Amino acid sequence: MKEKITLDHVMSNAPDLIFYAAPILIGLALLECYFSWKQKKKLYEKKDFLASLSIGLVSVLQNLLIKTLLFGSVIWLYNLVPWSIPVNWATSILCFVVLDFFRYWAHRFGHETSIFWATHVTHHNSEKYNLSTSFRLSWTQQIKVVFFLPISFLGFHPVIFFICHQIAVLYQFWIHTEYIRKLPKWISFIFVTPSHHRVHHGKNEHYLDKNYGSTFIIWDRMFGTFQPEDEQAVYGILEQPRHYNPVKLVFHVWVDIYKNMRKAGSIKKAALILFQPPDRLKKYE
Repeated sequence: MKEKITLDHVMSNAPDLIFYAAPILIGLALLECYFSWKQKKKLYEKKDFLASLSIGLVSVLQNLLIKTLLFGSVIWLYNLVPWSIPVNWATSILCFVVLDFFRYWAHRFGHETSIFWATHVTHHNSEKYNLSTSFRLSWTQQIKVVFFLPISFLGFHPVIFFICHQIAVLYQFWIHTEYIRKLPKWISFIFVTPSHHRVHHGKNEHYLDKNYGSTFIIWDRMFGTFQPEDEQAVYGILEQPRHYNPVKLVFHVWVDIYKNMRKAGSIKKAALILFQPPDRLKKYE
């Protein structure tokens, strides 16, 4: 019979890598900002950078406050099932690959359904593409934990899961840059690169809803959502906000959903709005 895992055990054995890495990431973004200014590349805009930084700092603090809740749901499911996967290097790598598979689908649903787009749009509503863009993580994205519960159900240890999850999040940082262009083919065939992710952030017609991969681009190749970079991306979203208010940048799609649901006419229609494609949401001023 497997040993029951406690919250204290996970919190004491799963270091908060993102919290410790935050000063380094901010420093690298500032360095990129300096080189952009020095080389007159105009990759940064002051108000946009401050909005990204504000959103990111709140997100880090928020995660510190609610990680008990997130840890608890994962631990609860892990303890519920009678099986477990042994902890070693091979299974840890397997956990990372399985996690990346679910991150692909979480990301894809984040673009294809209104409720999850509302948790993700913040990451896309900048017209700039630089390292600070990786800081723009919605304050409501935690509801996407539902996509990762199957990892606990499969029997992967919660400590391994949370370490892998944080590494996957940190991987996202370096791919948000214009400075790294094309990488060797063997790398870009397997891994998500800045070139792939620039496509994902582009609102060029043939770039929309492409390259959802987190660490591995192979999922996009397998499921028909891969698009190579063949022209300069135009960044932002189709309904581009014309302000830099961090609160509005986080919640503007939630406001649209709420207003649509109020006018739906029935509970069933209101519920369906949550899962319809984002482009079907009526915009209210």
